[in-house]
Amino acid sequence: MDLEAFQNRVGYRFRDEGLLLRALTHPSFVNEHPEEGPDNQRLEFLGDAVLNFIVAAWVYRNYPDFHEGKMTRLRAALVREETLADFAAQLGLGEVLRLGHGEEAGGGRERVANLGDGFEALVGALYLDGGIEAVQRLLERFIPPAAEAILANEADRDAKSRFQEWAQAERGVTPRYRIVAEMGPDHAKTFVAEVLLGRRVAGRGEGRSKQAAEQAAARDALNRFLDDGTTHPTSET
Repeated sequence: MDLEAFQNRVGYRFRDEGLLLRALTHPSFVNEHPEEGPDNQRLEFLGDAVLNFIVAAWVYRNYPDFHEGKMTRLRAALVREETLADFAAQLGLGEVLRLGHGEEAGGGRERVANLGDGFEALVGALYLDGGIEAVQRLLERFIPPAAEAILANEADRDAKSRFQEWAQAERGVTPRYRIVAEMGPDHAKTFVAEVLLGRRVAGRGEGRSKQAAEQAAARDALNRFLDDGTTHPTSET
């Protein structure tokens, strides 16, 4: 694990590297190495609150003409799991996560839930070590382009509603959703959902709840059909 290179990518040098190490420690690692605890879940809790505050303030300042509902939707799109996972991937956070052997073997370094949670934990650690300004400097690299893309693609709207409108207008069918997998312990489950058009799988996604997984699957389907110009689903059941 090259913490020095990772801190260079973050653009911040931690005074307390123990905080950074904790932010990168997945619960599966502590399950296998209890002497290496604690894991990053408490920092994730803190980071979630800090993110929501900073992003809400940024949206308020930068979009003075938006009404409350529009601001709420944009903030939610900016802090949702997939968006944070994308930020984490840009930092190479998955490369430095401390994972248990089973989680790593199962693709845990690329898993959206792990990356999103890890980014929240990193924000929590940044806040404790460097204050709100350190978090703002990091987020200033990610929020403006992400907000621009979200608004351009209307991704702040409910993905399931958008995909249903498209599917009914273009295909004359109503999408169906199904949960195809559940991973993790009961207190921290990740669900995997698929959305189908007829018998064909149109999109797939994961989330911390069944509803979040279905939304992620709908967003995946929208990306496949609209962003990439795809005219047919990619797989069959």
